[in-house]
Amino acid sequence: MSAEEVPPVKELNPVQELIYGCMGLGGSWSAEPYTAADVDQAAAAVDAALEAGITLFDHADIYRSGKAEAVFGEVLARTPGLRERIRLQTKCGIRLGENGLDAYYDLSGEAILERVNGSLARLKTDYVDVLMLHRPDPLLDPAEVASAVGRLMAEGKVRAVGVSNMSAAQIELLQDRVEAPVVANQLEMSLGARAWLESTVLVNHADGTDYSFPHGTVEHCVRRGIGLQAYGALAQGRYTGAAGGGDAAASATAELVAAMAAEKGTTGEAVVLGWLMKHPAGISPVIGSANPERIRACAGAADVAAAMTRPEWYRLWITARGSNIP
Repeated sequence: MSAEEVPPVKELNPVQELIYGCMGLGGSWSAEPYTAADVDQAAAAVDAALEAGITLFDHADIYRSGKAEAVFGEVLARTPGLRERIRLQTKCGIRLGENGLDAYYDLSGEAILERVNGSLARLKTDYVDVLMLHRPDPLLDPAEVASAVGRLMAEGKVRAVGVSNMSAAQIELLQDRVEAPVVANQLEMSLGARAWLESTVLVNHADGTDYSFPHGTVEHCVRRGIGLQAYGALAQGRYTGAAGGGDAAASATAELVAAMAAEKGTTGEAVVLGWLMKHPAGISPVIGSANPERIRACAGAADVAAAMTRPEWYRLWITARGSNIP
């Protein structure tokens, strides 16, 4: 791709938005090939996401052993003009079932180049809007990462760089060498996975030792203009009808979510995501469901966030944690 052919940079985070997570597409996690039915499922999920106003689609090279990207690529190939309407991000840095190991991390320069080229081939596209470094690699060499990322950006294969599951200190170490600004950090954040939130109020409190989330990471991202993306944002449906919801706190929260949804004339999914989006850090929830109906049910989250009162927000949090805040 020549410099003249490089597509313009599309708008990225920290604009707050819903993101569609494609981990559920592509069939099984085995090495078995995907089927025509898997492609149809992916197409239905993409259509539902577009109906919900979603234009950013999140991938990783390991999702469904590469088949999530592959079926998405088939959808792009059979839908003229779709690539120009959406943004794509994918992740690299985790190897599964290689060299006699169940899993290990690899953010070497050689691996980054290899994995990105593989993702582009499966996605049937010339570039991704964001390349996310999936997990911190203890053997990471920031200069080596910078070289690989710089090469990919110069070739027009990557438009921006982000990270996933990284602390403020890890991001700063990368940013010392990587010239392009880190635009996003994807973390597990939800009404069910609250370590990111609990760490802010349990400073100098004995209960703070129950949470391993690196305090200050959210604040660092806000200060640096790094978009926060929340995976697991629907908490696996724990509060919106999933079977086996869990303990008494989860059951009470599900009842509260249903009551708030009925009162506001919306869906439970919109309430759960709206709670995340109410936070002033500008969190963008990643929706991982492959169910078109459930994807569409998320569409009203931003409206719920805008209308949610402070007491409502705190009531959801306190009910989910099962005890009062300090």
